[in-house]
Amino acid sequence: MRRLGIHSFVWTGGQTQEGLEMALEKSAEHGYRMIEFAYLQPEKFDLNRLSKKAKDLDIEIVVTMGLPAGADVSSEDKSSVAKGKALLSDAVKAVRDIGGIRLGGILYSMHGKYDRMPTEKGWLNSAEAIAETADVAKECGVQIVLEVVNRFESNLLNTTAQGLKFLKDTGRDDVYLHLDSFHMNIEEADPAGAIRLAGDKIAYYHIGENYRGYLGTGTVDFDQVFSALADIDYDRDIVFESFSSAIVDEGLSLACGIWRDTWTDNDSLAAHAKTFIELKWDEARRRHSTNAHP
Repeated sequence: MRRLGIHSFVWTGGQTQEGLEMALEKSAEHGYRMIEFAYLQPEKFDLNRLSKKAKDLDIEIVVTMGLPAGADVSSEDKSSVAKGKALLSDAVKAVRDIGGIRLGGILYSMHGKYDRMPTEKGWLNSAEAIAETADVAKECGVQIVLEVVNRFESNLLNTTAQGLKFLKDTGRDDVYLHLDSFHMNIEEADPAGAIRLAGDKIAYYHIGENYRGYLGTGTVDFDQVFSALADIDYDRDIVFESFSSAIVDEGLSLACGIWRDTWTDNDSLAAHAKTFIELKWDEARRRHSTNAHP
């Protein structure tokens, strides 16, 4: 694990400059070295100020987002695809401007439940759009990672195997997968096996419980998750993600179905998550070392 991070929505709904700055401070206070912001609108926030504050606190910034229906690059509508490409290009530049290192999330389709099956043409449109976005990202020094999510948040990439096929279809070797224990718990028959299948194509990993609350209190088998990450010698970033209606971003709440309080005390949640992840990571590395050198 390179850096352990936390999603800003643990701290703030993300609607104000003050809220984002507070999220940076709280993350640093709890010992996290990375923060994940939702898509940042340059006209709404002082990105330079956020960048400086993050550097002063020794916190790296990652940005994730999903596309709206009218800018769906997996659409067969040329206007929607063009709008999506422009939005992705602008997002990459915003990540650059805030001093961020990575753009992830549902970059390849609308974020939300579809009422139709995906199409081959839509898949190809999306792959082309991500390839073009990767060109912009390369110039900006930003890494592109595609989050594989459950069936209720996209109809395109729901499994790691689909994600790997999509990477090939982009024709790029600098686009990676962004996997998430919450989504894998829903969609993968064998989450640990899927992690091993993806191997070095994983560049970003979300740790979250099946009901979005305290780690270790739900159904996700974190021992298997961390063992698989150790087996592939995962040395990249891990970020804790948890949502509750106690802190609301309306768009995310609607897209992800955050209808109740999965927690109310974010300080306790953040402290517990850091201890839990570090413990499970250390245990997995010891198991891996023992198995490698019996």
